[in-house]
Amino acid sequence: MELPVLGWQALVILVVFGISLLIATYSTYAERVIAAFLQDRVGPDRAGPFGILQPLADAVKLFTKEEFFPAGANRALFVFGPCLAMVTALMASAVIPFGNYLQFGTTIVHLQGIEVNIGMLYVFGVVSLGVYGIMIGGWASNNKFSLLGAIRAASQNISYELAMGMALIAVLMMSGTLSLREITLQQSVPGEWHFWNIVKQPIGFIIFIVCAFAETNRTPFDLPECETELVGGYHTEYSSMKMGLYLFAEYINVFVASAVMSVLYFGGFNFPFQYELRDFLAQSQGAVTAQNIITILGVVAVFIKIFSFIFFFMWVRWTLPRFRYDQLMRLGWTILIPLAIFNILLTGGLILLGVIQ
Repeated sequence: MELPVLGWQALVILVVFGISLLIATYSTYAERVIAAFLQDRVGPDRAGPFGILQPLADAVKLFTKEEFFPAGANRALFVFGPCLAMVTALMASAVIPFGNYLQFGTTIVHLQGIEVNIGMLYVFGVVSLGVYGIMIGGWASNNKFSLLGAIRAASQNISYELAMGMALIAVLMMSGTLSLREITLQQSVPGEWHFWNIVKQPIGFIIFIVCAFAETNRTPFDLPECETELVGGYHTEYSSMKMGLYLFAEYINVFVASAVMSVLYFGGFNFPFQYELRDFLAQSQGAVTAQNIITILGVVAVFIKIFSFIFFFMWVRWTLPRFRYDQLMRLGWTILIPLAIFNILLTGGLILLGVIQ
Protein backbone atom coordinates (compact mmCIF):
# COMPACT_ATOMS: atom_id res chain seq x y z
CA MET A 1 0.00 0.00 0.00
CA GLU A 2 1.32 3.41 -0.99
CA LEU A 3 2.15 5.96 1.67
CA PRO A 4 -0.33 8.58 0.33
CA VAL A 5 -3.15 6.05 0.67
CA LEU A 6 -2.07 5.32 4.26
CA GLY A 7 -2.04 9.04 4.93
CA TRP A 8 -5.55 9.47 3.52
CA GLN A 9 -6.89 6.57 5.61
CA ALA A 10 -5.23 7.96 8.74
CA LEU A 11 -6.97 11.27 8.01
CA VAL A 12 -10.31 9.46 7.57
CA ILE A 13 -9.84 7.70 10.94
CA LEU A 14 -9.09 11.02 12.67
CA VAL A 15 -12.14 12.63 11.04
CA VAL A 16 -14.37 9.71 12.12
CA PHE A 17 -13.17 10.02 15.73
CA GLY A 18 -13.58 13.79 15.60
CA ILE A 19 -17.11 13.53 14.22
CA SER A 20 -18.02 10.95 16.88
CA LEU A 21 -16.84 13.30 19.65
CA LEU A 22 -18.52 16.35 18.08
CA ILE A 23 -21.86 14.56 17.69
CA ALA A 24 -21.63 13.28 21.28
CA THR A 25 -20.91 16.83 22.47
CA TYR A 26 -23.85 18.39 20.69
CA SER A 27 -26.17 15.48 21.43
CA THR A 28 -26.34 16.91 24.97
CA TYR A 29 -27.53 20.20 23.46
CA ALA A 30 -29.97 18.42 21.12
CA GLU A 31 -31.34 16.42 24.06
CA ARG A 32 -32.17 19.61 25.95
CA VAL A 33 -33.68 21.35 22.92
CA ILE A 34 -35.86 18.36 22.02
CA ALA A 35 -36.91 17.90 25.66
CA ALA A 36 -37.86 21.58 25.84
CA PHE A 37 -39.84 21.33 22.59
CA LEU A 38 -41.75 18.23 23.67
CA GLN A 39 -42.47 19.69 27.13
CA ASP A 40 -43.32 23.18 25.84
CA ARG A 41 -40.37 24.84 27.59
CA VAL A 42 -37.75 27.37 26.49
CA GLY A 43 -34.69 25.13 26.78
CA PRO A 44 -31.06 26.32 26.72
CA ASP A 45 -30.86 29.98 25.61
CA ARG A 46 -28.19 31.67 27.76
CA ALA A 47 -24.82 30.33 26.53
CA GLY A 48 -24.42 31.85 23.09
CA PRO A 49 -27.11 32.42 20.44
CA PHE A 50 -29.89 29.83 20.82
CA GLY A 51 -27.76 28.24 23.56
CA ILE A 52 -25.37 26.61 21.08
CA LEU A 53 -22.39 27.15 23.41
CA GLN A 54 -24.06 25.18 26.21
CA PRO A 55 -21.93 22.03 25.54
CA LEU A 56 -18.77 24.12 25.95
CA ALA A 57 -20.09 25.49 29.24
CA ASP A 58 -20.81 21.92 30.37
CA ALA A 59 -17.28 20.88 29.40
CA VAL A 60 -15.75 23.72 31.45
CA LYS A 61 -17.94 22.76 34.40
CA LEU A 62 -16.95 19.09 34.23
CA PHE A 63 -13.24 19.83 33.85
CA THR A 64 -13.19 22.24 36.77
CA LYS A 65 -15.31 20.30 39.28
CA GLU A 66 -13.65 18.71 42.27
CA GLU A 67 -12.14 15.25 41.85
CA PHE A 68 -13.82 12.88 44.25
CA PHE A 69 -12.85 9.36 45.34
CA PRO A 70 -15.21 7.49 47.71
CA ALA A 71 -13.77 6.05 50.90
CA GLY A 72 -12.76 2.44 50.37
CA ALA A 73 -12.92 2.70 46.57
CA ASN A 74 -10.36 1.01 44.34
CA ARG A 75 -8.79 4.15 42.84
CA ALA A 76 -7.19 2.51 39.83
CA LEU A 77 -10.37 0.73 38.74
CA PHE A 78 -12.48 3.76 39.67
CA VAL A 79 -10.60 5.76 37.02
CA PHE A 80 -10.27 2.85 34.56
CA GLY A 81 -14.04 2.20 34.38
CA PRO A 82 -15.15 5.41 32.59
CA CYS A 83 -12.00 5.35 30.42
CA LEU A 84 -12.83 1.84 29.19
CA ALA A 85 -16.45 2.83 28.47
CA MET A 86 -15.28 5.82 26.41
CA VAL A 87 -12.55 3.99 24.46
CA THR A 88 -14.80 1.08 23.45
CA ALA A 89 -17.53 3.49 22.35
CA LEU A 90 -15.08 5.36 20.08
CA MET A 91 -13.58 2.14 18.67
CA ALA A 92 -16.98 0.91 17.44
CA SER A 93 -17.31 3.73 14.88
CA ALA A 94 -14.08 2.74 13.06
CA VAL A 95 -15.68 0.18 10.72
CA ILE A 96 -18.83 2.10 9.76
CA PRO A 97 -18.88 3.18 6.08
CA PHE A 98 -19.93 6.83 6.01
CA GLY A 99 -19.61 7.05 2.24
CA ASN A 100 -18.49 5.14 -0.84
CA TYR A 101 -15.16 6.49 -2.12
CA LEU A 102 -13.55 9.67 -3.41
CA GLN A 103 -11.10 9.59 -6.30
CA PHE A 104 -8.22 12.06 -6.65
CA GLY A 105 -6.28 11.18 -9.77
CA THR A 106 -5.16 7.57 -9.25
CA THR A 107 -5.77 7.66 -5.49
CA ILE A 108 -9.02 6.17 -4.20
CA VAL A 109 -10.05 7.06 -0.63
CA HIS A 110 -12.75 4.98 1.03
CA LEU A 111 -14.77 7.00 3.53
CA GLN A 112 -14.44 4.36 6.21
CA GLY A 113 -11.88 4.15 8.97
CA ILE A 114 -11.11 0.44 8.62
CA GLU A 115 -12.64 -2.05 6.17
CA VAL A 116 -12.61 -5.59 7.54
CA ASN A 117 -14.70 -8.53 6.36
CA ILE A 118 -15.94 -9.10 9.92
CA GLY A 119 -17.08 -5.52 10.47
CA MET A 120 -20.38 -6.33 12.19
CA LEU A 121 -18.72 -8.92 14.42
CA TYR A 122 -16.12 -6.29 15.36
CA VAL A 123 -18.89 -3.84 16.36
CA PHE A 124 -20.59 -6.49 18.48
CA GLY A 125 -17.33 -7.45 20.18
CA VAL A 126 -16.27 -3.89 20.98
CA VAL A 127 -19.73 -2.83 22.18
CA SER A 128 -19.86 -5.91 24.41
CA LEU A 129 -16.63 -4.77 26.08
CA GLY A 130 -18.28 -1.46 26.96
CA VAL A 131 -20.34 -3.10 29.71
CA TYR A 132 -17.07 -3.90 31.52
CA GLY A 133 -16.53 -0.15 31.93
CA ILE A 134 -19.88 0.10 33.70
CA MET A 135 -19.28 -3.06 35.75
CA ILE A 136 -15.80 -1.96 36.85
CA GLY A 137 -16.97 1.56 37.73
CA GLY A 138 -19.94 0.28 39.72
CA TRP A 139 -17.90 -2.27 41.65
CA ALA A 140 -14.92 0.01 42.28
CA SER A 141 -17.19 2.72 43.76
CA ASN A 142 -17.70 0.68 46.97
CA ASN A 143 -21.36 1.69 46.93
CA LYS A 144 -24.31 -0.69 46.97
CA PHE A 145 -26.41 1.46 44.63
CA SER A 146 -23.54 1.65 42.12
CA LEU A 147 -23.03 -2.11 42.32
CA LEU A 148 -26.73 -2.80 41.76
CA GLY A 149 -26.70 -0.50 38.74
CA ALA A 150 -23.64 -2.26 37.34
CA ILE A 151 -25.23 -5.70 37.81
CA ARG A 152 -28.39 -4.48 36.11
CA ALA A 153 -26.37 -3.15 33.17
CA ALA A 154 -24.51 -6.44 32.74
CA SER A 155 -27.62 -8.65 32.84
CA GLN A 156 -29.53 -6.24 30.59
CA ASN A 157 -26.79 -6.11 27.97
CA ILE A 158 -26.34 -9.89 27.91
CA SER A 159 -30.09 -10.45 27.59
CA TYR A 160 -30.63 -8.02 24.73
CA GLU A 161 -27.43 -8.87 22.85
CA LEU A 162 -28.90 -12.33 22.25
CA ALA A 163 -32.02 -10.98 20.55
CA MET A 164 -29.99 -8.34 18.68
CA GLY A 165 -27.56 -10.97 17.39
CA MET A 166 -30.43 -13.17 16.20
CA ALA A 167 -32.02 -10.20 14.41
CA LEU A 168 -28.67 -9.61 12.70
CA ILE A 169 -28.42 -13.27 11.63
CA ALA A 170 -31.46 -12.80 9.38
CA VAL A 171 -29.69 -9.94 7.57
CA LEU A 172 -26.51 -12.02 7.25
CA MET A 173 -28.51 -14.90 5.76
CA MET A 174 -29.49 -12.58 2.90
CA SER A 175 -26.17 -10.76 2.48
CA GLY A 176 -23.75 -13.64 3.10
CA THR A 177 -21.14 -11.29 4.59
CA LEU A 178 -20.26 -9.54 7.86
CA SER A 179 -18.68 -6.59 6.04
CA LEU A 180 -20.73 -3.43 6.63
CA ARG A 181 -19.46 -2.01 3.36
CA GLU A 182 -20.59 -5.06 1.39
CA ILE A 183 -23.99 -5.04 3.11
CA THR A 184 -24.38 -1.39 2.10
CA LEU A 185 -23.35 -1.98 -1.51
CA GLN A 186 -25.79 -4.90 -1.81
CA GLN A 187 -28.59 -2.41 -1.12
CA SER A 188 -27.52 -0.17 -4.02
CA VAL A 189 -28.98 -2.08 -6.98
CA PRO A 190 -29.76 0.45 -9.77
CA GLY A 191 -33.47 1.30 -9.81
CA GLU A 192 -34.20 -0.71 -6.67
CA TRP A 193 -33.58 1.75 -3.82
CA HIS A 194 -36.95 0.75 -2.35
CA PHE A 195 -35.54 -2.74 -1.69
CA TRP A 196 -33.37 -1.70 1.20
CA ASN A 197 -33.22 -4.33 3.93
CA ILE A 198 -35.99 -2.60 5.91
CA VAL A 199 -38.44 -3.89 3.27
CA LYS A 200 -37.15 -7.45 3.58
CA GLN A 201 -36.55 -7.42 7.35
CA PRO A 202 -39.23 -5.31 9.10
CA ILE A 203 -39.48 -7.73 12.06
CA GLY A 204 -35.70 -7.88 12.40
CA PHE A 205 -35.46 -4.09 12.38
CA ILE A 206 -38.07 -3.72 15.14
CA ILE A 207 -36.19 -6.27 17.27
CA PHE A 208 -32.87 -4.54 16.55
CA ILE A 209 -34.02 -1.03 17.44
CA VAL A 210 -35.68 -2.19 20.69
CA CYS A 211 -32.46 -3.97 21.64
CA ALA A 212 -30.47 -0.86 20.71
CA PHE A 213 -32.41 1.11 23.33
CA ALA A 214 -31.51 -1.51 25.94
CA GLU A 215 -27.86 -1.74 24.85
CA THR A 216 -27.37 2.03 25.08
CA ASN A 217 -29.21 2.20 28.46
CA ARG A 218 -31.70 4.72 27.12
CA THR A 219 -35.21 5.30 28.40
CA PRO A 220 -37.43 3.25 28.72
CA PHE A 221 -34.57 0.79 29.42
CA ASP A 222 -32.35 3.03 31.59
CA LEU A 223 -32.68 0.78 34.66
CA PRO A 224 -28.89 0.76 35.40
CA GLU A 225 -29.08 4.47 36.31
CA CYS A 226 -32.66 4.56 37.61
CA GLU A 227 -32.67 7.58 39.92
CA THR A 228 -35.96 6.62 41.63
CA GLU A 229 -34.40 3.37 42.89
CA LEU A 230 -30.60 3.65 42.71
CA VAL A 231 -29.85 7.37 43.27
CA GLY A 232 -27.70 7.59 40.13
CA GLY A 233 -27.00 3.95 39.40
CA TYR A 234 -23.51 2.87 38.43
CA HIS A 235 -22.19 6.46 38.29
CA THR A 236 -23.62 7.60 41.66
CA GLU A 237 -20.14 8.25 43.11
CA TYR A 238 -18.67 9.88 39.99
CA SER A 239 -18.05 13.57 39.48
CA SER A 240 -15.92 15.81 37.27
CA MET A 241 -14.73 14.50 33.89
CA LYS A 242 -15.00 10.85 34.94
CA MET A 243 -18.75 11.39 35.07
CA GLY A 244 -18.47 13.21 31.75
CA LEU A 245 -16.80 10.20 30.13
CA TYR A 246 -19.74 7.97 31.05
CA LEU A 247 -22.19 10.49 29.60
CA PHE A 248 -20.09 10.91 26.45
CA ALA A 249 -19.86 7.13 26.03
CA GLU A 250 -23.65 6.84 26.15
CA TYR A 251 -24.14 9.44 23.43
CA ILE A 252 -21.42 7.93 21.24
CA ASN A 253 -23.10 4.53 21.63
CA VAL A 254 -26.38 6.12 20.50
CA PHE A 255 -24.56 7.53 17.46
CA VAL A 256 -22.97 4.16 16.65
CA ALA A 257 -26.28 2.31 17.08
CA SER A 258 -27.97 4.83 14.76
CA ALA A 259 -25.20 4.44 12.17
CA VAL A 260 -25.37 0.62 12.30
CA MET A 261 -29.16 0.63 11.84
CA SER A 262 -28.79 3.05 8.92
CA VAL A 263 -26.28 0.71 7.26
CA LEU A 264 -28.01 -2.59 7.97
CA TYR A 265 -31.60 -1.63 7.18
CA PHE A 266 -31.75 1.73 5.40
CA GLY A 267 -29.09 1.46 2.71
CA GLY A 268 -26.31 3.36 4.46
CA PHE A 269 -24.88 5.92 2.04
CA ASN A 270 -27.30 4.94 -0.74
CA PHE A 271 -30.16 7.26 -1.62
CA PRO A 272 -33.01 7.21 -4.17
CA PHE A 273 -32.13 7.77 -7.84
CA GLN A 274 -28.40 8.05 -7.17
CA TYR A 275 -27.46 6.17 -10.35
CA GLU A 276 -29.73 8.29 -12.54
CA LEU A 277 -28.22 11.44 -11.00
CA ARG A 278 -24.68 10.09 -11.47
CA ASP A 279 -25.30 9.35 -15.17
CA PHE A 280 -26.78 12.83 -15.66
CA LEU A 281 -23.81 14.53 -13.97
CA ALA A 282 -21.32 12.37 -15.89
CA GLN A 283 -22.49 13.90 -19.17
CA SER A 284 -21.32 17.38 -18.16
CA GLN A 285 -18.82 16.85 -15.31
CA GLY A 286 -17.08 13.62 -16.28
CA ALA A 287 -17.35 10.20 -14.63
CA VAL A 288 -14.85 10.82 -11.80
CA THR A 289 -16.31 14.16 -10.73
CA ALA A 290 -19.83 12.75 -10.97
CA GLN A 291 -18.89 9.83 -8.71
CA ASN A 292 -17.27 12.19 -6.19
CA ILE A 293 -20.42 14.33 -6.08
CA ILE A 294 -22.60 11.25 -5.57
CA THR A 295 -20.28 10.12 -2.76
CA ILE A 296 -20.58 13.50 -1.00
CA LEU A 297 -24.37 13.37 -1.37
CA GLY A 298 -24.22 9.82 0.04
CA VAL A 299 -22.38 11.12 3.12
CA VAL A 300 -25.14 13.70 3.56
CA ALA A 301 -27.76 10.95 3.15
CA VAL A 302 -26.22 8.65 5.77
CA PHE A 303 -25.96 11.48 8.31
CA ILE A 304 -29.59 12.46 7.69
CA LYS A 305 -30.54 8.85 8.52
CA ILE A 306 -28.27 8.83 11.59
CA PHE A 307 -29.65 12.13 12.92
CA SER A 308 -33.19 10.87 12.35
CA PHE A 309 -32.47 7.86 14.57
CA ILE A 310 -30.78 10.04 17.21
CA PHE A 311 -33.89 12.24 17.24
CA PHE A 312 -36.02 9.10 17.65
CA PHE A 313 -33.90 7.98 20.63
CA MET A 314 -34.48 11.38 22.27
CA TRP A 315 -38.16 11.53 21.32
CA VAL A 316 -38.79 8.18 23.02
CA ARG A 317 -36.89 9.27 26.13
CA TRP A 318 -39.24 12.20 26.73
CA THR A 319 -42.39 10.30 25.74
CA LEU A 320 -42.43 6.84 27.35
CA PRO A 321 -42.17 5.94 31.05
CA ARG A 322 -39.46 3.65 32.41
CA PHE A 323 -40.07 -0.14 32.50
CA ARG A 324 -39.90 -2.10 35.72
CA TYR A 325 -36.89 -4.39 35.80
CA ASP A 326 -38.98 -7.58 35.67
CA GLN A 327 -40.83 -6.19 32.62
CA LEU A 328 -37.50 -5.40 30.97
CA MET A 329 -36.18 -8.94 31.40
CA ARG A 330 -39.50 -10.54 30.43
CA LEU A 331 -39.57 -8.53 27.20
CA GLY A 332 -36.06 -9.66 26.31
CA TRP A 333 -36.32 -13.35 27.15
CA THR A 334 -39.96 -14.27 26.49
CA ILE A 335 -40.85 -11.96 23.59
CA LEU A 336 -37.84 -10.67 21.63
CA ILE A 337 -35.75 -13.87 21.58
CA PRO A 338 -38.64 -16.14 20.41
CA LEU A 339 -39.63 -13.46 17.88
CA ALA A 340 -36.04 -13.30 16.61
CA ILE A 341 -35.94 -17.11 16.23
CA PHE A 342 -39.23 -16.97 14.29
CA ASN A 343 -37.75 -14.23 12.06
CA ILE A 344 -34.73 -16.43 11.28
CA LEU A 345 -36.98 -19.35 10.32
CA LEU A 346 -39.20 -17.07 8.23
CA THR A 347 -36.19 -15.55 6.44
CA GLY A 348 -34.75 -19.01 5.74
CA GLY A 349 -38.07 -20.19 4.31
CA LEU A 350 -38.41 -17.14 2.07
CA ILE A 351 -34.82 -17.55 0.82
CA LEU A 352 -35.49 -21.23 0.12
CA LEU A 353 -38.62 -20.37 -1.88
CA GLY A 354 -36.74 -17.64 -3.77
CA VAL A 355 -39.01 -14.85 -2.55
CA ILE A 356 -36.03 -12.84 -1.19
CA GLN A 357 -32.33 -13.03 -1.95
